[in-house]
Amino acid sequence: MDIGEVAKLSGVPASTLRYYEEKCLIRSVGRRGLRRLFNAGVLERLALIALGRSAGFSLDEIAGMLGTQDELRIDRHQLNEKADELDGTIRRLTAMRDGLRHAADCSAPSHLECPRFRRLMGLAAAGALGDGSDSRKARARRRRSTPPE
Repeated sequence: MDIGEVAKLSGVPASTLRYYEEKCLIRSVGRRGLRRLFNAGVLERLALIALGRSAGFSLDEIAGMLGTQDELRIDRHQLNEKADELDGTIRRLTAMRDGLRHAADCSAPSHLECPRFRRLMGLAAAGALGDGSDSRKARARRRRSTPPE
């Protein structure tokens, strides 16, 4: 299949396919004129890349798990670490959601008079709810390994 067919079938833009090839995530098997050619297995690799990205893995992490064209090297420990990281994110987001719902429905004359809201502010100030620095670091990592659109 040429790059245009792969882009159409996978929904991945040709520019991203070229970037993935540059990052050694996929490999073309030749050329037809100036157009790269791929074997049918590239669609499965693109699905694995999409799954990894959805789970929050960087392209470098995904490249390590994909290994060669013929061999996956998925690290179960790394999968568990990512699941633990997601659990922490879920806990922080749940606490934030619950705090926001309480603040929206709180009957105190002022939010600053509400003990629960003040406790939420204290947790946020202490970084217990996540101040976004982890998210900023993760976004920076992803930007470094994200293809141009």
